[in-house]
Parts: sequence; C-alpha cells; structure tokens
Amino acid sequence: MLKAPDHQVAGHQAREGQLGPLVDDSGRFYKPLQNNGRGSKELAFYRSFFSDPRVPHHIRRFFPRFFGTLVVEASDGSGPQSHLVMEDLVSGLDRPSVADIKIGSRTWYPHAKEDYIAKCSKKDRETTSLTLGFRVSGLQIYDEDNEAATGGFWKQSKKQVQGFTAEDVRGTLRRFASSNPSAATAATADGEEPDCAFAAVVYGGSGGILAQLLELKAWFEEQTIFHFYSASVLLLRGNGATEAARVKLVDFAHVFEGDGVIDHNFLGGLCSLIRFISEVLCGGSDGRPHPEKSSAAENGGQGVTLSGV
Repeated sequence: MLKAPDHQVAGHQAREGQLGPLVDDSGRFYKPLQNNGRGSKELAFYRSFFSDPRVPHHIRRFFPRFFGTLVVEASDGSGPQSHLVMEDLVSGLDRPSVADIKIGSRTWYPHAKEDYIAKCSKKDRETTSLTLGFRVSGLQIYDEDNEAATGGFWKQSKKQVQGFTAEDVRGTLRRFASSNPSAATAATADGEEPDCAFAAVVYGGSGGILAQLLELKAWFEEQTIFHFYSASVLLLRGNGATEAARVKLVDFAHVFEGDGVIDHNFLGGLCSLIRFISEVLCGGSDGRPHPEKSSAAENGGQGVTLSGV
C-alpha cells in the first residue's frame, strides 16, 4: 500500500490533497513525474547515469537506486499518473534524522526563462545560498529526551528554515550530531547547548559524512560530464550513533551536460558545506575550528584530511 513519506523534510508533500511523493513497505519511493519537461529530464538522467561508463562505480552509491517508472494513483486524487520509482533512502533507518541541503550559490540553470531566473535569484539572495554556496531546505533530528514534547523530532518550519543565517546553519549542523538537538531552542536554567555527542561517529571516521563528502568533492574536482542545478545533498543517520551515516544526492530535474567544464557552482557549495561540518567535528562548543583539535582529528583516527578544502 502506498502512503505519504513520514520523513520527507523538503519539496512537495503528498498531504492535504496535494501532489507529492509516496512510499511503499518494500523500501521504494515514488516521485510524480513533474510537468514542464522537468520530469522527463530527470527520468532521462536516471536512465543514463547508472550505465554511463564515465561515472566511477564508487560514485554511483551516492545516488538513489533507480527502478524505472510505474503508473500509480496520484496522491492528489487526480487519477493514475506516471511516477519515478527509486530507493527510499530512509528505509531501514531507526527514527531517521534527515537534513536536505540545496547546493550551489546559483540555483537557476542556463537558458532558463527570465521569470524563473528572477524567482530563483531572489530566493538565493534571501537565504544563505548566495553567501555560503548552500542552504538548508528542510530537516528533522531525532530527539529522544523530548519525545513527548516534540513528537520525537526537532524540526523547524519552512519559514524558519528559509530565514536561516550562517550561525543558524552552523547550529543546525551541531544539532544533527547531538543527543539533545532541541537544547538550544529552550531557555534552560543551566544554559545547556547541543552536545555534539555523536559528531565523531556521524561526521568523523573513514565512513562518516565528512569522508563521504570529501569523496564526492574529489569527483567534482575532475568530472565535466554534468552540471547540477538546484540539486540537494541529503545527510541521513539513524537513532544515536548505532547506524552508519549516509550522504546521498537527490533532485535531478535541472542537470545539464557539462561540456568539458567543471561544475564550479556545485563544487563551491560542496566545499563550503565541508568547511562547516569540519568546524563541528574539530571545533569546540561554539562550533568554530580549533587548530589543535583540527590537527588531532586529522591525525588521531578520524580518517579524513581537510587539506585543499
């Protein structure tokens, strides 16, 4: 039986009669084919990407597995509609924490219509896209200590997320690796802040988020096959530090041929995100880098090197 995803944090949602993605119980995610050519373009990308010999095998793991298309009943009640069928990225994760991060200081694509460029440029200016090279589009972080009060997850509304400053972004990345993510949102007597208790496991180590992002960065420093506009990096982890953290790329309705040119827009945003996460991993309670801790993290078993970022 198809249903609305419980853990979708951004994009169109299949609720209150709206058209949006659906999931089943077998770990598959059904995304309606978008109109105005966006759906057909994303479909073409998925069909070609996994068979493209220019894409290294180890890079393909960062993209959702694709199972083709299927006509199913649309969530808005409009009748049967074709959907992309892909991997449900949170399937199997216990009480997943998810952060959707749109990459690039420019989210509009070449040759777009003027009204679309104006709309995207306005949002890029009003969020951290233009200044940081990325913006948080949505998030939920599991909060065991406040499950009764928060429903089990620390979240922010769409309006709050759109108003994030650089400090808000830094704080959110700290909360993502904390056992008490809602601490900084409540005035507590002891001034408690997010503890970053899971940072070493979630962000650090040879299989942590930072190492995965650095692997992607190395590819983007060389690949000239694609240019990704308005695509997102998903950061995912299960409850506590018991499940491996994952990095995935999603949203490919605006992928264009690279024509032999490096995708500096995406690469720049990815490097900026890496810097922010490295600050959380190597920094103190303020989330800013401490040189002595950074050195220890790079040489003391964290398994990642930040040179060149």
